[in-house]
Amino acid sequence: MRRIVSCLSLLLALATTGHAAQGTSNKEPLKVKSDTLNTDNEKKTATFEGKVVARQGDMTLYTDRLVVSYGGPNNEVSQVEAFGNVRIVQEERQATGAHGVYDPKLARIVLDGNPKVVSGEDVVTGKIITYYVNEQKSVVTSGPKERVEAVIHPGGKNVGAKP
Repeated sequence: MRRIVSCLSLLLALATTGHAAQGTSNKEPLKVKSDTLNTDNEKKTATFEGKVVARQGDMTLYTDRLVVSYGGPNNEVSQVEAFGNVRIVQEERQATGAHGVYDPKLARIVLDGNPKVVSGEDVVTGKIITYYVNEQKSVVTSGPKERVEAVIHPGGKNVGAKP
């Protein structure tokens, strides 16, 4: 079970992206590359489109489109949403899905659209993968056509690794 938690911790990449935009968590600079950037001060959004690559430290987020919503008196990030071909990579761990949402207020990351988290040879899939950042817990739910599936290789590289 510890390995599954470790595997799912990769989803923190979205959280790190959100915290970095707020300047509260990671001291590493957030570098975002895309084909276009559209900002809308009225809607309080910044939209990166086309081969989006967001890097911070050793984590990289790839997606087709990344929408950062902000608000409040200090223009804090209220939501980070990735659309299309979402792939989060940190070292040998990788999370993929069609869509991902980070809500900093709830400290929750939701990955859907055939979500999969891979760490070494270990794999977790389901309909929706939800990671609760502050609680270090996750929930993987099934759908009407797919069940939750975890493939864990005993004695793999991650044995004894901290989550």
